[in-house]
Amino acid sequence: MSLLLAATLIAGTLDLLTRLELASGSRLDRDETTALLGPALGLFAGGLGVSLLTAILMSILSGVMAVPVSRSSLNRRTGFKQMWVLVRHRLLALTGLSLLMLLVPLVPLGLLFVMAVAILTGMGPAGLLIVLPLGLGALAVTVWLSIKLLVAPAAVTIEELGVIDALRRSWALTTANWWRILGIVLVAGLIVGVIGQVVQIPITFAVGGISSTVTPHAGIEQQTNTDLLLTIIGMVVGGLVGALGFAFQSAVSALVYLDLRMRRDGLDVDLQRMLESGSDPDGVPGRGLPLHRPGGWQQGPGMGFPTG
Repeated sequence: MSLLLAATLIAGTLDLLTRLELASGSRLDRDETTALLGPALGLFAGGLGVSLLTAILMSILSGVMAVPVSRSSLNRRTGFKQMWVLVRHRLLALTGLSLLMLLVPLVPLGLLFVMAVAILTGMGPAGLLIVLPLGLGALAVTVWLSIKLLVAPAAVTIEELGVIDALRRSWALTTANWWRILGIVLVAGLIVGVIGQVVQIPITFAVGGISSTVTPHAGIEQQTNTDLLLTIIGMVVGGLVGALGFAFQSAVSALVYLDLRMRRDGLDVDLQRMLESGSDPDGVPGRGLPLHRPGGWQQGPGMGFPTG
């Protein structure tokens, strides 16, 4: 989701800067300049707000979904009530983490905006030749950091770590696995995108077809009401598809977290023992276990550090 937020911010920033350059480089009066920049500012602010809210919800959902995914590794079913009991004491930490993780796209994009304004002010339109590579660089930094911190929400809920310890834990777990995780995230995003389009495209065509069939000779008011109703239905269906997509991507992040812990901490051995013994049937598998025994990580509720 940070990738989507970064892409939205970059597109909006470059569009806004281009309009600013056009407005400053030509002789426009105040009304014309306002008319030129107003839509760009509105679109940028709206896209930014939606992207920020989506990123926050996605981070929280990733942490929450880690619990049922972890329990499903031992074939344990998790109802909503039980999930709430197991997660509710971590919601404050998850919210703090999601707010802190907003800095991942905002800091690079904020620096890009400041540098781009300075460059375009000094160089004019030719400065776009520098601003565009800087935008790609900001996107690359955002992608790199997003992958490095991908499993921090799962660490908050499963290992009950604090915000900073969870970030450090995610950084350690993703070491030497960055490209593999990026591939998994891209494939998951592609699947969600394709399914979303498969559902949305027929709905879009159906809206026009149903409207013309149901009310072929309707007046303007009736036609408008029908189109509005069909549009709302399409938005509801799209929202449901988007929610399922969020849940799927969150589950993928949780599976990546479990996979990394199996590779690094030998979590699969502990899960096998729990499966055979049937211990802690109402708990969260992986909670309270040593962080990294093979490499000498210390056991404890906080972030472990290599010993020796």
